[in-house]
Amino acid sequence: MLRFAGIVGMCILAAIAYGVVHDQITARVCVEYFTIGHPRVFATDDPTLLGLGWGVIATWWVGLMLGLPLALAARVGGWPKLGPGQLLKPLAVLLVSLGALALVAGLAGWIAAQQGWVWLVGPLAERVPQAKHVAFLADLWAHLASYLGGFLGGVVLCVWTLLRRRALERSETK
Repeated sequence: MLRFAGIVGMCILAAIAYGVVHDQITARVCVEYFTIGHPRVFATDDPTLLGLGWGVIATWWVGLMLGLPLALAARVGGWPKLGPGQLLKPLAVLLVSLGALALVAGLAGWIAAQQGWVWLVGPLAERVPQAKHVAFLADLWAHLASYLGGFLGGVVLCVWTLLRRRALERSETK
């Protein structure tokens, strides 16, 4: 049970670390993404504080949503069990991949907004200063890519974990 909790805890901490780094960058690209595009949870416009706060609030639950199924995939059943240490490298690969995906998506959003292919609409278009629309959309695309990539990558990591355990079982029976 301790290793199960260790996997879940590792995923929560990894998600928070990713979120804080990600938000430190995106808060500097467009602080309005956090001050206008999100509920006013923090009484500050400081990008460092916003990146820290939102990096925790917006990601701890993602780590929990990854950690629980990953721990089940790693620990339940008769196949050899994997512990947190055996999942650290695959988890790190996932996070680095998400960072690259977020960078590419943010750049794509920036280019698409600059070219006029996408634009802000509704209340956000009115509340976000016109000069910040492109940066806001770049942040939005980077964040959406991280969430979508994290979900899909989490599924892949769980499947990889099951396949790894199965392979270990087969190598032990030979």
